[in-house]
Amino acid sequence: MPNTPERPCRITLGDEGPLLVEGPVEVVCADGRVAVSDRFAVAVCMCRRSRTYPWCDTSHRRRERPGRGTD
Repeated sequence: MPNTPERPCRITLGDEGPLLVEGPVEVVCADGRVAVSDRFAVAVCMCRRSRTYPWCDTSHRRRERPGRGTD
């Protein structure tokens, strides 16, 4: 569903994962590059480990965060 004044873009924040954005979207990267997705929802990488940055490829799952290991 496209964004309208009656239905704004929804962004979902997770504790340990990507930023979920209802699409379609354009993401402007720090270097000025624009990434475009026409999908109905996209996962935007917040950890910068993704090989497909700015899109999330779940690379954040491959490493344990400090203080989260098994005792």
